[in-house]
Amino acid sequence: MLVDTHAHLNDEQFAEDREEVISRAKENGVETIINIGFNKETILSTLELIEQYDFIYGAVGWHPNDAHTMSQEDLEWIEELTRHPKIVAIGEIGLDYYWDYAPKDIQQEVFRKQIRLAKKVNLPIIIHNRDAHQDVLSILEEEGANEIGGIMHSFSGSTEMALQCIDMGFYISFSGPITFKNAKKPKEVAAKIPLDRILVETDAPYLTPEPNRGKRNESAYVRFVAEKIAELRDMNVEEIEQITTENAKRVLKFG
Repeated sequence: MLVDTHAHLNDEQFAEDREEVISRAKENGVETIINIGFNKETILSTLELIEQYDFIYGAVGWHPNDAHTMSQEDLEWIEELTRHPKIVAIGEIGLDYYWDYAPKDIQQEVFRKQIRLAKKVNLPIIIHNRDAHQDVLSILEEEGANEIGGIMHSFSGSTEMALQCIDMGFYISFSGPITFKNAKKPKEVAAKIPLDRILVETDAPYLTPEPNRGKRNESAYVRFVAEKIAELRDMNVEEIEQITTENAKRVLKFG
């Protein structure tokens, strides 16, 4: 019983064997997958996936690396798509200061617009944050994101930041890096924050956990993330599976 709260199964890396990858997820106890559409192309292919598979739900939004390509028409299109019963969040949205694809001011403007849209349609948001901790926190606070809450995807910040996000109604989602030997920060956060705010994800095909690091990631591997959190909390993996599944259902309201 697991929920992969963040996957990109529409990625071209799955073009040859997508059906098998999805079957393997089910065989490994993954009962729900949230697939993320983050620009025009991936939103369209996410819609196809959620129509095809009853246990796959979708999130739609505009990624910060594509922020410079988003038009007003795109924003209105996302609003229309939120009426679909299987679209459960706006995302992934946020800021990415690691890559230099879109100017920071445009990223911030697009981020703010999508938070406002999420508040209008009453859906949670899924946050992409890379090397932009303070600006992400400031914008979430200024835009009143606590009214809708959401998920801090593949969390990479400090325990202090995680607790600030939790205070704003967010859940903290962990992915493959928590299994890496040198990843001290996510391990520390996962060990300390309240259990009722922890989620697991893959970000497949990226961020593959040990013992498969270096290979393509897939939703079946979310189990390794759950196992590491169980180890850090000195709990049974079945308990972590149940808790993270309940948390995912609470924040995303699917099923």
